[in-house]
Amino acid sequence: MTQKLIAIVGQTATGKSDFAVEVARAIDGEIISADSRQVYKGLAIGTGKITKKEMREVPHHLLDVVNPKRQFTVADFTRLSDKSIRDILKRKKVPILCGGTGFYIDAVVFGKEYPEVPPNKKLRDTLEKYSTAELFNILKKHDPKRALTIDQNNPVRLIRAIEIVKHLGKVPYIKTEQKWQSLVIGFSLPREILKQKIQIRLLKRLKAGMLAEAKRLHTNGLSYKRMEALGLEYRYQARYLQGSITKTEMIEQLTNEIFQYAKRQETWFKRNKNIIWIDPRKISERKKVLRMIKKFLQPTHTIL
Repeated sequence: MTQKLIAIVGQTATGKSDFAVEVARAIDGEIISADSRQVYKGLAIGTGKITKKEMREVPHHLLDVVNPKRQFTVADFTRLSDKSIRDILKRKKVPILCGGTGFYIDAVVFGKEYPEVPPNKKLRDTLEKYSTAELFNILKKHDPKRALTIDQNNPVRLIRAIEIVKHLGKVPYIKTEQKWQSLVIGFSLPREILKQKIQIRLLKRLKAGMLAEAKRLHTNGLSYKRMEALGLEYRYQARYLQGSITKTEMIEQLTNEIFQYAKRQETWFKRNKNIIWIDPRKISERKKVLRMIKKFLQPTHTIL
């Protein structure tokens, strides 16, 4: 493992993307997005996807790579990110993984291989008759660790998690084979500050045309059912567009749901004792981490 990778991880709305660009410009790096929804074409404002202006001419990979009508798995991400990392290293640049999707981060940074389980239509048809609360209880019974981090309001992910456990007959065994030597930086904020940032960010995206984006996606063939499955912003916008909730209810419920998601992200990443955590509001800590990254990239330097 002589080839090195930088990873910048943490909760939504903590400023990871901006810092990744700052780091990339300082070390001649390129960024690989590790976000389970930013891989989809057309999901820009709703997912908070970085803009061309915000990229500041730093190349970004794995944004807008697949139609939102189809499923994109962690296996897909592993294959494409591996290709991107090798390409970046071949050109003597530094790969920087940036995002908040725990499965994606673990797959690349720690070489975790998740089992390939084919869809089980019969089981899915049965599970689709259950409420999300019932699905969550089923998962919690069979795989309590996965229940701690999953979006318990997302029936598609709940059904998939149950499908995997049922297929394997037990909680899935995850193989681990690290390919890269990695330095992982985590962004963390106090919860009250984070919730404020989430709310401000959501209102800013609404002002920027998030609802118009959702309407356009539906007009172009993205079903409300699929928008529900995509979760968070698209789930609640779909409900608003169908008239089942008001705009005020959408904003309130969505703010709370994003915050709950951020807490699940925190639970996921805090398990890893190798992550170096910083408060991104503190300029001194950001500068210290940048010095640490430059030292890590020196040929003779290693991290256990």
